[in-house]
Amino acid sequence: MTFDRSIKIAPSILSADFANFGAEIQAIEAQGADWVHVDVMDGHFVPNLTFGPPAVKAFRPHVKTVMDVHLMISPVDAYIDAYADAGADILTAHVEAGPHIHRTLQAIRGAGIKAGVALNPGTPASAVEDILDMADMVLVMTVNPGFGGQKFIDMTSKVRKVREMIGDREIHIQIDGGVDPTTAPLVAAAGADVLVAGSAVFRGGSVDAPSVYGDNIKAIRDAAQG
Repeated sequence: MTFDRSIKIAPSILSADFANFGAEIQAIEAQGADWVHVDVMDGHFVPNLTFGPPAVKAFRPHVKTVMDVHLMISPVDAYIDAYADAGADILTAHVEAGPHIHRTLQAIRGAGIKAGVALNPGTPASAVEDILDMADMVLVMTVNPGFGGQKFIDMTSKVRKVREMIGDREIHIQIDGGVDPTTAPLVAAAGADVLVAGSAVFRGGSVDAPSVYGDNIKAIRDAAQG
């Protein structure tokens, strides 16, 4: 992964056809996805249950860009090596998921991959101020995590604060939740560069009609870039 601040679209495969993940991943990449976002949920930290390490390992051969794995689980440290071994390029853990986020980020980097730290809507930007030197990405949630298709919560002021704290460090700012052509320009203007979109990418398309994915990705990117 080389660093740049250009807008990157990371479709969340939580909105893909669960019976056809390999083809769905190939389709979104062919249609312009920059990263592939994998939402891992444990039914404990968030009220849903999704992908374990074997599923992520099965996705890996199909991902030719960046496999971006978002761990919405608690505890998290015990599972870092499993998801790293499954092929994640970047692992993101929530600051709210345990008492020692610095240790968690150390462990992720120690596994040889990029480390992200996520903030729920109710958590202030200041929660990551002292661990930015351990992070490669800050994920600002714009929904309460746990389900796809939720309404966007305006966190642009938080994004601006995070961007100011980052300064000239090579740290991405990712947005996850309710991203579409209407909300993308708001967060991009505030400093975000990685936009996760689920239903806004997959809506109306399929592996048999993949150009819809491309149209949706382009619409979000064009809106974000102004």
